[in-house]
Amino acid sequence: MFIDIHKLELNPLDFDEEFRPQVIDLGEDIRQQAPLKSRGRAELVQEHHGKHEKLKDIRLHGDFSTTLETICARCLEPVVTPVARSFDLLYRPQGSDGGQEERAIGGTEAEIGYYQGNGMELEDALREQLLLAVPLKMVCREDCRGLCPTCGANLNLSICDCTRPMKDQRWSALEEIKKKLSP
Repeated sequence: MFIDIHKLELNPLDFDEEFRPQVIDLGEDIRQQAPLKSRGRAELVQEHHGKHEKLKDIRLHGDFSTTLETICARCLEPVVTPVARSFDLLYRPQGSDGGQEERAIGGTEAEIGYYQGNGMELEDALREQLLLAVPLKMVCREDCRGLCPTCGANLNLSICDCTRPMKDQRWSALEEIKKKLSP
């Protein structure tokens, strides 16, 4: 859904959109399992930028929900998780902050995005929010045992017969000192 800045000049735009799985590209490691439902409002926010210039910012606020599938960081099995989040985003015209002196930015300015041309795609904003909602490392369960480092067997499903690696002999001198110091 394209959010046109010229239409926002006339009226705010309410949206209630549903995106089928795989319509929004989330990369190789994340799959959307259920429809992405999003609703909210897009509105124009005019901001003074200098003495004679007004910026036309787009403010998006609303919420979304879906179900995503990722892989477990320990055992590489699929992990299905529901994701729901609210958002309140501000987008400025690209290049509107260019040409200014370097300066420190505040917390709210770090959350500003940019759009090009006459508007932006709602799907792009939702994609960004979906990716931010997924934890960096998902695990299938808290006590996941992961994979055997030798044979690669899933230790949640079976116990492998691999021999445990021998101790690194480079640490043997420290082991001897530890034994002498302990009572």
